[in-house]
Amino acid sequence: MPTKPPRSEVEKSIDAFLRALRQRNASAHTIKAYAGDLEVFADYIGPRPWRKIDHLAIRGFLSHLYDKGLSKTSVARALAALRSLYRWLAQEGVVEQNPAALVSTPKLPKKLPRVPTIEEMSTVFAGDMPEVAAFPERDRLMFELLYGCGIRNSELIGIDTGDIRASSDAILIRGKGKKERYVPFHEAVTSALRAYLPARAKVLEARKRNTPALLINQRGGRLTTRSVGRIVKKIAVAKGLPPDVHPHTLRHAFGTHMLEEGADLRSIQEMLGHERLATTQRYTQLSMKHVLEVYDKTHPRAK
Repeated sequence: MPTKPPRSEVEKSIDAFLRALRQRNASAHTIKAYAGDLEVFADYIGPRPWRKIDHLAIRGFLSHLYDKGLSKTSVARALAALRSLYRWLAQEGVVEQNPAALVSTPKLPKKLPRVPTIEEMSTVFAGDMPEVAAFPERDRLMFELLYGCGIRNSELIGIDTGDIRASSDAILIRGKGKKERYVPFHEAVTSALRAYLPARAKVLEARKRNTPALLINQRGGRLTTRSVGRIVKKIAVAKGLPPDVHPHTLRHAFGTHMLEEGADLRSIQEMLGHERLATTQRYTQLSMKHVLEVYDKTHPRAK
């Protein structure tokens, strides 16, 4: 009966690395993924010691994975596992350099987020808030601000009552890097504010609280981004939207729908608070995707 060949230096190091991950209580999913990728790497490298493995060998390994039919995502994951392994080897004094750091991560295809249509968003605002809305006046205002003004979740919870400029129909928004901008709002936001502010005052009075926060929870404290995410998902699903909707989906919908209705990119950039126009141009892709879908469904020659 043939005996197993002795474990190579690389295989022994991988075993020790995985043990260290378990001791650090890394997730079982991460350990399993790393173990699979690193086992394939050990098989590819064979008996070579660490000192004989350079960035060219690692590039060869990635090419080997492509030849096996693995996707760019899987190859990128394998490279991430190798980089993590090398960082640990350096901490342990096994290697002095990390050749995996010299290898570029495969460029992954950018996935465009699915954006609700204008018709779907109209359905969300039609009629009353659903029964799952614990604080319907607040929740309607929340949706009106996220979709009507295109603001980020973190910007939403940061709004104070003093930031509302009712006379000019605008809100002062504090964005990334402490940058401030004014964002206009429409009549639906004004109407939602009129309904919400008295309800907000009642909650604060009952709780004997005082806060400048515009959006509050039922204990009278400022809402958190996590709470907003839960509320948006719950109401969106109740109104017929898919369960992957989150606050940023409504921001994407704002930018996409504005573009579809004829707004110029510079104006959208200003309202969204994007530092670079290239970020705003992402909405051109979203809008074009929608246009292509309509074309494929409706043009006689495309059917």
